[in-house]
Parts: sequence; structure tokens; C-alpha cells
Amino acid sequence: MRLSSRAATLLAAAAALPLALTACSTGSTDASAPSAKQTAKDPNASLPTGTQLKKALAPASYFPAGYAVESDNTADSGDQLLTQSAKSGAKPGCTRLESTSWIQLTGYKGGVSFAQNDYTIKDKTQELAQEIDAFRGTTAKAVMKEFANVAADCATFTDTDAHAKVAVTGKATAGLGDEAYTMTLTSGAWQNGSTLVAARSGNSVVTVLSTADSDNGAASAKKLTAKVLAGLKK
Repeated sequence: MRLSSRAATLLAAAAALPLALTACSTGSTDASAPSAKQTAKDPNASLPTGTQLKKALAPASYFPAGYAVESDNTADSGDQLLTQSAKSGAKPGCTRLESTSWIQLTGYKGGVSFAQNDYTIKDKTQELAQEIDAFRGTTAKAVMKEFANVAADCATFTDTDAHAKVAVTGKATAGLGDEAYTMTLTSGAWQNGSTLVAARSGNSVVTVLSTADSDNGAASAKKLTAKVLAGLKK
């Protein structure tokens, strides 16, 4: 899941953003003030806040019996939009594919807002994680283009727990949002693999991770992605 320190950094940055103060005078007008047509369009006007994205996440009632939310992996960026990070050439290691922060392997550490949480069964052997990141301009499309590179760059890596070889395959996926990409992680040392799905809806990118069931999490990951995408449309 996205590291709690990452969430804390983003929340601190949001708190530090200056509030825009709007002065107005009842019953009077300023002839020198620009008209609505003259005022530049706010590039953030249509972007969702973390609070709004949180509402689009699948609710607790969606998850199967026995799954409980991990409070340490629950966070959002609140009501203020953050400064969007530029693409970085220093990408995290491929072991990041073991958590939902794998979106950072694209080189984009964060957008203007995010919301995420993580549901697991009691013994932590099965996990369903969801996250939404919103980006300004065409950045969401740029993020999506990078997932194929991630799959190629991380075709094999050594996991952090069993120190076993992990194989990664990826493919474009139809029928989810405006575009989607799926990665499957398998290892001979694992009882079950994991499926990671990234899907774009407008300026938002949904990322899901599943180790549920016996199909490497494939069906549950696709279903959860579709649920979050539906939440974004509301």
C-alpha cells in the first residue's frame, strides 16, 4: 500500500498551501475588475479533491466477509489540491510492485490529489487495495503510457519476503475506463500471485492490487477496478 510517510508528506504539503482570499463588497462594483470572459480559466476547476476521491473508493460493504480495512494504509489528500510532482528519472525499485504505491514506478510520484485504502483478511494472506490519483492536464495519459515500460523493466525481480524470483507480465486491458493496463505477478515460492490493474478515467488514474482467491487475484482486481471507476462517474 502507499507508504504512510508518503501520505503524511502530502498532507503536510496540503496544509502549507496558502488560502486564496477573495475580497468582495456588498452592493458595490469595481469597474476595473476583469469580466468573467477576461478571467483566465482555473486549470484546477474540474479536478477532484482527496475528499471527493475518497467517496469514489469502494465502501467497506463491497468487500467479502472476513476482510477489514487497514487503518495504517488509509489516507487522502483532503480538501486542498496539492502541487503536482514532475516526472522523476529516479524510480523506486521493482519491489514497489508488491504494494499499491507501484504507480510511483511510472516516475510520477503524485498528482494534485489522492485517496486510498487497503482491505485484508486476518492473517494478511489475501489483500484488496485501491487508490485513486488525480492529475492536471494530460499527465494522467502520460502516466498510463508508462505502465508498459514498468512491466518490461520489472519483467523479473526478487521479492522482499521470500527472496524469490518474481515474474511480471503486462498487457493493455479493454473495457475498463478510458484505457487500462494489467500486470500479473507470479512466483514459484508463492501460494498465489497478485494482479495489479491501472485504469484511467479522465484526469484520474485508479490503481488496484489483489491477491484474493486462487486466480492470482485477476477476477477480484478487475471487479474492484470497475467498482471504483463507477464511483468516479457519480
